Amino acid sequence: MVDLKTNSMDRRKFIKQTSAAASIVGLGGLTLPSFTPKKKKHITILHTNDTHSHIEPFEADHYRFANKGGVARRATLVNNIRLENPNTLLLDAGDIFQGTPYFNYFGGELEFKLMSMLKYDLATLGNHDFDNSIDGFYKQLPKANFNFVSANYDFSNTILDEHVKPYQTFIKDGIKIGVFGLGIKLQGLVDPKMYKETRYLDPLEISQDMSRILKEDEQCDLIICLSHLGYYYKNNPQKVSDLVIAKASKNIDLIIGGHTHTFLPKPTLVKNSEDQQVLVNQVGCFGINVGRVDFYFDEDNGKISQGKTILV
Repeated sequence: MVDLKTNSMDRRKFIKQTSAAASIVGLGGLTLPSFTPKKKKHITILHTNDTHSHIEPFEADHYRFANKGGVARRATLVNNIRLENPNTLLLDAGDIFQGTPYFNYFGGELEFKLMSMLKYDLATLGNHDFDNSIDGFYKQLPKANFNFVSANYDFSNTILDEHVKPYQTFIKDGIKIGVFGLGIKLQGLVDPKMYKETRYLDPLEISQDMSRILKEDEQCDLIICLSHLGYYYKNNPQKVSDLVIAKASKNIDLIIGGHTHTFLPKPTLVKNSEDQQVLVNQVGCFGINVGRVDFYFDEDNGKISQGKTILV
């Protein structure tokens, strides 16, 4: 006698990772109507990058971003999505500081306080987050009710030692999520007096190490890279970027990017070194957009995903 239930479970094991909304439709054909549908778990990832101290919306007569952005609108959007799905993470890919008089006057205090009010879960550092020096960044950390991760900035000989970890894990609805950070080379972008004895480590090598640790040691179901490396460099395609990391990666599901202020209306799909799909997303700058990527897991933790950018 054929065990139909076991056969259905076997079929589910073939579901690894696909992308975009069309994949959700295709998934339905794998379950016969006579079977009991499996419960799917839903994880929502919201993200920002390069907000650059933009607290208020742009003016109504702005040439490009009229009435766009603003922390208050972002807060409303995020709160509504959390009501829709409590299993939501809010992440930032760096360059929180520098760009308006709010930073010049408050030195980052206001940015961290507002992000804490929005209940950000995690962030990484961009090059402009050193603009008040590593000591200035450290001074504002008590105002941040969320952590920072960076795996390729070695802070062991600085005041940030033990305050910025390589990665952090979260559990949402039984799904274990690992998030690690990558930062751009500071030399040539930031005065060495600002970052002091921070050592820069090869992000390509570090990304391989981090994804292995999160997959094998931490047993994560979902692995996210918070990157401030830049999306892609057309005039220097060999330069390490999000697309380069994605192609060389194993086990990374999503790269959330920053630095190049690249606006993507939906995530870019990249095949990694094992011919699996990686999502790469970045949502421009100045807080005018929020990225959203939804992951759905079946009972065997096979996952499907879809993503979009939301105008604030």
